[in-house]
Amino acid sequence: MGFLKFDVPNSLPVEDAKKRVEALLAYWNKNYGVTSAWTGLSATMKGKAVGVTIDGKLTVEPSRIAGEANDPGMLLRGQAKKYLERKFAQYLDPTKSLEQLLKNQD
Repeated sequence: MGFLKFDVPNSLPVEDAKKRVEALLAYWNKNYGVTSAWTGLSATMKGKAVGVTIDGKLTVEPSRIAGEANDPGMLLRGQAKKYLERKFAQYLDPTKSLEQLLKNQD
């Protein structure tokens, strides 16, 4: 099976973006058991959510978050991509503080 690529714009400083992506990965860990490991500005993700196996990687870059994950198949591909883009956009929204995002995770 192939990979689902994602590319989400980011206007935050790299370190701020990384903290927000770490918060998103912590949310996925808490709610779905998806684990992550960081090396510098890159992370790997592994787990299973809603019956879909997740095996992917991402990199925080100055103007975007780029990554790829295993393709969940034709029936779920569109939904998976929209979900990823929506969650990353939510966590990278410069009008919301990291504290607001963390508070809304509960």
